[in-house]
Amino acid sequence: MAGRLTVREIERGDYAGWRPLFDGYNAFYGREGPTALPEEITAAAWDRFFDPAEPVHALVAERDGALVGLVHYLFHRSTTAIELTCYLQDLFTSPEARGGGVGKALIEAVNARAAAAGSHRVYWLTHETNATARRLYDQVAENSGFIVYRKDV
Repeated sequence: MAGRLTVREIERGDYAGWRPLFDGYNAFYGREGPTALPEEITAAAWDRFFDPAEPVHALVAERDGALVGLVHYLFHRSTTAIELTCYLQDLFTSPEARGGGVGKALIEAVNARAAAAGSHRVYWLTHETNATARRLYDQVAENSGFIVYRKDV
């Protein structure tokens, strides 16, 4: 990889670099074309990153002046812990930056922010077919074995 990798809080001026990464993340999970997220959802997500009343946060990875990765995470209460729990919701690395430690650096940055917030756990989900990401995740965390069920209402 070329220059030094920096992971930092997202800034309002990052929209032009963040948006293609967020669109790439959504496309990876099949949310594109007719199944794309409505624009108002993307706009609301972006605004939440900058609202201090929101528990949703975003970090970006930057190399040589370009954004090459993003991670979104949030804190929530739990019935099984006193401290907040951190959910790493979205993680994406640009295709050209993959294999260069971006994903790992973003996960480590979320872990550090969770610890600073007093959280004792960070968790996330991925699709069972996401073999590339799972190789990284198996190195940096443990698979809890839980199966996710969901129902749209």
